[in-house]
Amino acid sequence: MSDFLRSYLTVGIFGLVGVALVAAFLGLGRILRPSNPTEQKLETYESGVDPTGDMWSQANIRYYVFALLFVMFDVEAVFIFPWAARLEAYGMFGLIEMAIFIYILLLGLLYAWRKGMLRWV
Repeated sequence: MSDFLRSYLTVGIFGLVGVALVAAFLGLGRILRPSNPTEQKLETYESGVDPTGDMWSQANIRYYVFALLFVMFDVEAVFIFPWAARLEAYGMFGLIEMAIFIYILLLGLLYAWRKGMLRWV
């Protein structure tokens, strides 16, 4: 057997051992834990509010927009960090491009603020 195949065999064995350990610990936990389900334990629970009425309810679109705005500005940080780490290599061109990028994101933030999307209630 070549060294190339032997290295894959080693990875495969470690993978199988990992899967076996996870399965063993989950099985052991299932055997050792107490199990006494009651009607109250099986009831739906949502954010500290007792469920009443129909199980389906329409959520306000503002929550989704708020989450999308968070993701947008989180991605902004992902783009700014590598730029800041290599600022010397990019020079003035990189500085101007990042200023334009941040300006466009600030316009988006201003637009969301003016539309009232940042109000939680």
